[in-house]
Amino acid sequence: MSEAAERLAVYLDQRRRLGEPALAPSAPAEMVELAAAAAARGLLGPPDADETRGGGAERGAGRRSPAGAADTVLPTGAAETARWAASAGYDDLRKAALGCTRCRLAGGRRNVAFSDGSPDARLVVVGEAPGAEEDATGLPFVGQAGKLLDLMLAAVGLSRKESVYICNVLKCRPPGNRNPMPDEIEACAPFLKRQIELVAPAALLAVGAFAANWLAASHSAPGQSQRALGKLRGEVYRYGATPLVVTYHPAALLRNPAWSRLAWDDLQLLRRVMDEK
Repeated sequence: MSEAAERLAVYLDQRRRLGEPALAPSAPAEMVELAAAAAARGLLGPPDADETRGGGAERGAGRRSPAGAADTVLPTGAAETARWAASAGYDDLRKAALGCTRCRLAGGRRNVAFSDGSPDARLVVVGEAPGAEEDATGLPFVGQAGKLLDLMLAAVGLSRKESVYICNVLKCRPPGNRNPMPDEIEACAPFLKRQIELVAPAALLAVGAFAANWLAASHSAPGQSQRALGKLRGEVYRYGATPLVVTYHPAALLRNPAWSRLAWDDLQLLRRVMDEK
């Protein structure tokens, strides 16, 4: 058995032992190809701590961050916060987020999941909100959905350790993983906007309907309700001047393996967009 095949076998065995669907030959061929491509690059198998947490800029984010833990204090008003964030440096922005109390989610969080990956990335991946494991570690996209995201990125030659920056629309976990509320999204928006400005990526990838609708809002008619992700995907949008591709959230792919063929197409579109930059 080749080294790549051994790595893929280890990864699939991990999924089986964790009770997750295996990427077996019965799965859509594109997802099997995706897994094989990642394995061939040596990017599967048990991750070490550095690979799980990404680049050094985000290490140590797993510490508990209760309200008031940060040195940087945000203004109280929405307009004042937006103005402050628009000129904040990266370190100040992160410190402010770690101590943010701008919405109800601050009272129930364990950690703020600000970001992971490289602040010098060519790609920014934006998800919806932290889940239980992200709340526990202070890092976005850990656990099974995060492993699948890493595999998807690896299949198109990208990794959170070197070339990807990962964040969410919300930085704090909603209770019971419920959907984000409009006022919570509004409270967190200055952080996400500034993160994207500071990283200045070549492209954006929105995973899930909430992130896709928020980032592609300029392409919606005034007053238009949230669009289903299936109707959004397959096109290249613009967030400001930055190309934006949308696809299914990895957690949704774990629940609905048949969508992986569409996700594979989205990844190929993303790769073409990045290759053109």
